[in-house]
Amino acid sequence: MESYELNQSSLALVSGASGFIGRNLCQRLRERGVGIRALMRHECTGPWDEVLVADLAGRLPDKVLQGVDTVFHLAGKAHALSETRQDEVEYHAINTAGTQRLLEACQAEGVQRFVMFSSVKAMGEGGIACLGEGADIPPETPYGRSKLDAERLVLNGGYVPHPVVLRLSMVYGPIEKGNLPKMIHAIARGRFPPLPELGNQRSMVHVDDVVRAAILVAERPESAGGTYILTDGRAYSTRQMYEWICEALGKSIPSWYVPAFALKLLALMGDGIGAVRGRRFVFDSDALNKLVGSACYSSDLIQKDLGFKPERSLRESLGEIVEALGLV
Repeated sequence: MESYELNQSSLALVSGASGFIGRNLCQRLRERGVGIRALMRHECTGPWDEVLVADLAGRLPDKVLQGVDTVFHLAGKAHALSETRQDEVEYHAINTAGTQRLLEACQAEGVQRFVMFSSVKAMGEGGIACLGEGADIPPETPYGRSKLDAERLVLNGGYVPHPVVLRLSMVYGPIEKGNLPKMIHAIARGRFPPLPELGNQRSMVHVDDVVRAAILVAERPESAGGTYILTDGRAYSTRQMYEWICEALGKSIPSWYVPAFALKLLALMGDGIGAVRGRRFVFDSDALNKLVGSACYSSDLIQKDLGFKPERSLRESLGEIVEALGLV
């Protein structure tokens, strides 16, 4: 394909436009003069030109892609902590079958570019050793399996000439929802005990860099058919995050910490309580793993192929996040 620029002559469909990433993407596209058709489950106002209301698990509106040259596909069922067999069916219906419906509509209307926002969960759980796109590790969750199946449809289905998949690590930025804002609130209220430095490594990426990368892969012909992991090029330990959040809040860093053995003991107690009452306790072994475990991924490929370099880092961004949460 020839080189392409998203500008005043472009019309983009953004599914899931009302979400955190979607709003930021639409705002950046609007600054370029791009026409924006927003697809969402519930109508709301935002930086777009028109709104179409639909559920990906059902029928898409007529002519949803008429005149559209580029699709940015963010809509889907997000990763949840509790996953049952019913969840597996729902994840597939929305994330996989819903993506296929959108792809079929793209093919019917001759859409040229399709950028799918996926997740590193589609390639299993990272550890201390950072995983790259070539890691052959099957996903462990219904969410991850539904995303991987959707990726295969996007890249191998032949629906559009220029398909691209972006696998996102945890996205941060000025938003109130998510694990990072919860951690910040808990530290601000003195409800998050200081943890020891355990050397875990977790990859993350700022929403601004996600948006920049999405526009880049839509415009660059050499990205067609590619799968790219997005991180901010660093990996963080929970202890580092704790100390930087204290700095951003203007709080002193405690001289003491909860030792690792105590955390493990509390998690085992939580496992027992959950087993007795038939539902998970607020702090158990799974919660501990999410808190101090590693999930490290490499975004070297997008830099190698397209010269993309992230511009934001967590430590430098915590001030704006704390301000957005109204904690300063």
